[in-house]
Amino acid sequence: MTDYRKVYLDYSATTPVKEEVLQDMLPYFTEHYGNASSLYTMGLESKLAIDKAREQVANLVGASPNEIYFTGSGSESDNWVLESVANDMKLRGKGKHIITSSIEHHAVLHTCEFLEKQGFDVTYLDVDKEGFVSPDALEKAIRDDTVLISIMFLNNEIGTIEPVKKLAEVARRHKILFHTDAVQAVGNVDIDVKELGVDMLSMSAHKIYGPKGQGALYVKKGVHISGFIHGGAQEMGKRAGTENLAGIVGFGKAAELAKVNLESHIRHSKELRDYLIRSITERIPDVFVNGSMDARHPGNANITFKYIEGESILLLLDSFGIAVSTGSACSSKSLDPSHVLTAIGIPHEMIHGSVRFTVGDFTTKEDIDFTVDKLEQVVTKLRELSPINSEKGWN
Repeated sequence: MTDYRKVYLDYSATTPVKEEVLQDMLPYFTEHYGNASSLYTMGLESKLAIDKAREQVANLVGASPNEIYFTGSGSESDNWVLESVANDMKLRGKGKHIITSSIEHHAVLHTCEFLEKQGFDVTYLDVDKEGFVSPDALEKAIRDDTVLISIMFLNNEIGTIEPVKKLAEVARRHKILFHTDAVQAVGNVDIDVKELGVDMLSMSAHKIYGPKGQGALYVKKGVHISGFIHGGAQEMGKRAGTENLAGIVGFGKAAELAKVNLESHIRHSKELRDYLIRSITERIPDVFVNGSMDARHPGNANITFKYIEGESILLLLDSFGIAVSTGSACSSKSLDPSHVLTAIGIPHEMIHGSVRFTVGDFTTKEDIDFTVDKLEQVVTKLRELSPINSEKGWN
């Protein structure tokens, strides 16, 4: 077997732009480049393209087009919700208490930390060993001055799908706004915002085979959210700045494809994910899977390899052409232990031995076979060099 093969197993970090998406985008760089705010024909053509994309994105999550606002990223969408809602509520004298979870993406956690410095009070809910937020725990955390609840839909590290519908029901009973960061869920889970009962939902194009630098925010009709960027009247007066026309068109096409291919995408991803997990656990001792296997991202396999460092595994796999992650792509350069794995109770010494594999539409069984072959070699080599093992223990 060859010692090098380009294998991409980090689809939760980002995805390649699909050919159909790219082809739809290209004309908007060089031919249909009019400013959508202009009244002449080229401008109106651009506006129509944005309107079409808004409808495509709305259709993916069961929303109405006028409930979709385009942003620059999922992180921007999260920031917009947290900062705008918190400050609006504070100004109106409604309160300054926010509830979130301890395993959120840093786009939410760091924004909450920022708000704490502004005088807001934030409760970070604990999760169980599989990463689930309890609706009962949420109920108990609510106070008279609670103004916003933000719980992610699907965890980016361990793939656990939260009981968002039940959590949103708790918020609705108390008449509190509910936001969910669904960046990892959109395109991987069948989503209907009306059925879920959420007030706001963040998403991103590059997680669903669309372009980077393009996000969106769903805001339920009737929910007030103040503008985030001031200037022109773009995005229904809420987010100023000339639109990223090609990016928006690409997001729209990616959303259309994600909707059409959702069932086959989930089936393909689950089959390869389960094959990967089965192959690893059968061939490599002293490993375990993190997160829930019942409610999980269809392509996510977060696995801990005892007695060795995940970063060493990553670098050695990379030498064979295999791309994996040791956690969230947004914090992968940090040496701090994963806050998600810490929250679900993984011992500190084992957290650094965790690797996230995520498969996608272009992953093949041959990719998995090659990866597991090389992974077995890498783990064996590293454990031979490690001062700790199953016989010596951790001391």
